[in-house]
Amino acid sequence: MTRRSFALPVGFAAAALSALLAAAPALAAKDTLTLGMVLEPPSLDPTAGAASAIREVTYANIYEGLVRIDAKGDVKPALAQSWTVSPDGKVYTFKLTDKAKFHDGAPFDCSVVKFSYERAVAPDSTNAQKALFAPIEKTECPDPATAVVTLKYPAANFLFNMGWGDAVMISPATAAGNKTNPVGTGPFKFKTWAKGDRVELARNPDYWGTPAKLSAVTFRFMSDPSAATAAMLAGDIDAFPLFPAAEAVAQLKANPKLTVKIGVTQGKTVMSLNNARKPFDDVRVRRALAHAIDRKQLLDAIYSGYGQVIGSHYSPNDPGFVDLSNTYPYDPEKAKALLKEAGIAPGTEITITLPPPAYARRGGEVIAAFLQQVGINAKLVPVEFAQWLDQVFKRSEFDATIISHTEARDIEIYARDKYYFNYANADFKLLYKAYTEATDHEKRIELAQKMQRKLAEDEPNVFLFLLPKIGVWNAKVQGLWDNVPIPANDLTAVSWAD
Repeated sequence: MTRRSFALPVGFAAAALSALLAAAPALAAKDTLTLGMVLEPPSLDPTAGAASAIREVTYANIYEGLVRIDAKGDVKPALAQSWTVSPDGKVYTFKLTDKAKFHDGAPFDCSVVKFSYERAVAPDSTNAQKALFAPIEKTECPDPATAVVTLKYPAANFLFNMGWGDAVMISPATAAGNKTNPVGTGPFKFKTWAKGDRVELARNPDYWGTPAKLSAVTFRFMSDPSAATAAMLAGDIDAFPLFPAAEAVAQLKANPKLTVKIGVTQGKTVMSLNNARKPFDDVRVRRALAHAIDRKQLLDAIYSGYGQVIGSHYSPNDPGFVDLSNTYPYDPEKAKALLKEAGIAPGTEITITLPPPAYARRGGEVIAAFLQQVGINAKLVPVEFAQWLDQVFKRSEFDATIISHTEARDIEIYARDKYYFNYANADFKLLYKAYTEATDHEKRIELAQKMQRKLAEDEPNVFLFLLPKIGVWNAKVQGLWDNVPIPANDLTAVSWAD
């Protein structure tokens, strides 16, 4: 058999290859995201639970309020397109969008605003931040696209507070089922929840505003810092906005496929003390515990030095911040003297209840070592977050706990008649009342500083540090927040770079 050879015309091969490539379907740009979170939310209704993880899944994604808080911490329009405030600061008139619908097709209008706010202030309300709505006297609907909210007294933080996750709009028809089947007006719809593993959302094709760029989002729950690091390096997780392993930051920064952003949060991390339980009802004991802990060493141990030591329940990002971090400098001898003065014998045991986050579990071990040096034996009891919410937050059955309060401008929790750490101080309540009713900016700053100093003086909780924002994500992901002005993983503008 004779072999024949064929010579192709010059350029034919290149032309043929180009034709094949042109005929092949283009690779679609990635439009899904897998996002890591340390804690799994106990429910998916932010109006019926205190856990930040609820808002980290749902805020701006599933649910929307009249206003929203943006990445800079500013108040922006949401379901309310605009608003006006009366000269006396008591009447807010909101102009509502007439395009929004809930995911089940139910319309959004003023009747929903009235229902949502009245539900929040009702005697049987389960809203964890019910105090935010306390200034509201009534909500009226002159027409479907206008909501008029009248306050009992001026409340300068009212608009900001209505941007919290606790103030989102809820449909009367679906309110009862939102814990497991959330229905909102947002750009993403709830798809599924595999308990212990993930929550999945899908883009809402009928969204009234700018559509989400992502077609689907999966929130994966991963409390172990080592597992979170491995998942990021393997590409199993696209983004971990609140990354739990500070010790891995240098390794992650060295990976060109990843972006690492060190920002700030509102996470005021404290060792909460049950002020209604002995010996924590004695200010000398509370001050002694504050002197016993070296906060800088604590930060080094938990977050490799990231974060900022604080001395009161206030963030450096908020107006009128006073640096009180040196009010109780590390001084074991001073701590021992105060304990002796208060009649606390060496070897006294206290229990510290620890929820899952690394700042609590690791922090508890470090704090226990410091306390032992001044004669306090700390028994560490790790619990799951659902148990912490029931035992500590709901029933106040605890001695001490370590928790980060992540809501912005939440100093008002110390003015509540009942809150889990049971701080009851008439002078502080008067300060807060004057603060919230003040309309003059300079006066509000002055009162904010007085409140901070009052808390530092009383030390109802041991103020530790501001939780750092360590964000890690695929270098092609864009639109995630660098900082955390409120608890949220706002995915409304997130996309993948080409």
